[in-house]
Amino acid sequence: MKPIPDKAEVALEYPDKLYIGSFERTSDFDAHLDEAGLALTLHHGGDESVRKSVRMHIHYALFAEILSDLAASVAKGFTDDAHRQMIAQAAAELAAALRAAPASGKDSDADMTAEEEVTLLHIME
Repeated sequence: MKPIPDKAEVALEYPDKLYIGSFERTSDFDAHLDEAGLALTLHHGGDESVRKSVRMHIHYALFAEILSDLAASVAKGFTDDAHRQMIAQAAAELAAALRAAPASGKDSDADMTAEEEVTLLHIME
């Protein structure tokens, strides 16, 4: 878990109930990708009267759609320059990590035939 650098607000609405919570700098978070999608946890510790946690698991297709919708939102005129740079840096780090990670979770070059290696070399030139 890492400290939350800013603030997150969560609202969970049911027909007969509404739960609202804020997680600020005194709270922690964890975000990671697993075999099925994005796992996100927000946690505020302390005694029983203030302790709370939120856990979300978003499958990859929905996560990709959320990222696309965020891109469309930026294209429509997101003008918060201070936060724009911070988000752009984090998005670039995610994109670079996705490009660098082996697609199958193992060394993908190890299973190549000689012919495939030659083809790859020609593509890279």
